[in-house]
Amino acid sequence: MAFAVQIVKGIFDLVREDLALVEREIAAQNSGAIQPVAEISSYLTEGGGKRLRPALLLLAAGASGYRGPSAIRLGAVTELIHSATLVHDDVIDGANTRRGRPSANARWGNHMSVLAGDWLYMQSFEMALRERNFQILDILIDITQNMVEGELLQLTRLGKIDLSEAEATELAYRKTACLFSGCARLGAVLGRQSSRVEEALAEYGRNAGLAFQLVDDLLDFTASPEQLGKPVLSDLKEGKVTLPLIFALEAEAAPPASEDGNGHAAGRSHRDGRQLVAKVLEERGFSSVRPEQITELVRETGALVRAANLAREYVVRAKNCLEELPESEYRRALLAVPDFILERQN
Repeated sequence: MAFAVQIVKGIFDLVREDLALVEREIAAQNSGAIQPVAEISSYLTEGGGKRLRPALLLLAAGASGYRGPSAIRLGAVTELIHSATLVHDDVIDGANTRRGRPSANARWGNHMSVLAGDWLYMQSFEMALRERNFQILDILIDITQNMVEGELLQLTRLGKIDLSEAEATELAYRKTACLFSGCARLGAVLGRQSSRVEEALAEYGRNAGLAFQLVDDLLDFTASPEQLGKPVLSDLKEGKVTLPLIFALEAEAAPPASEDGNGHAAGRSHRDGRQLVAKVLEERGFSSVRPEQITELVRETGALVRAANLAREYVVRAKNCLEELPESEYRRALLAVPDFILERQN
């Protein structure tokens, strides 16, 4: 835990002043909205998030040789887009809590929350237009299209037990990693970097974002409700089969690694795991199945270890993408971001 605190301090101290300006920009946008949009959007953007995405944009811009008002404005833009996706996700999922507080839809209802999310999207693009830069708009449009398409794809796969690793990774990219990738790419654009550096930073963000989502998936099985700010195993209750569970079902279906002298598989069998997962998906809750049965399944099949190792692999890939950047304090901070993602507890 001390290591994680040290990482956070090193990253955020470097952009603390700029992040304060991002907060001021977000507050100014919220205060200019009509009621109740101003109330809802302020509630969303003041919900205790770490502002990791704006920080990533600011660090990428600094590593690319730019500090200035455009990075502040675009940092606010990316946070507004992130907030819009969260409120829409909570409405679709029927979530009651977000970051330990009542979700917007639990407080204001679905109709008001959806419209507030729409306003956040539109306001973010109105802000981005002030840059008068078509490349920036192209990046933001690509981000929002991917995120909306990711939500649509996820809806078509709800309750599907046979989700593949490739399908889960595609969803993780569209719903999470594309925004990380776009933030890093925007930093390179602001610094007028070459297309080679721009692509390297975008790939850095992609891998960091995939690690972030994978850690999220792991925490759903290993953290407490207090750590998560929402109930554990909420993904499965909502019909979502994530990578740790995919790995567990793959391990269960695999031929036994060894057999005893009587031709029987050695070790404890989890052959009923698929039926347990199918029952939770069918009931959309834990009526017939205890949560501990699912957490035991992912732990004893080695799925948690496999998922954690994959997250570490994404972290290594992200760091390797920074070889194109010159040595600087911003580059060192970017190198620390994936470690922070790996160590986070909520």
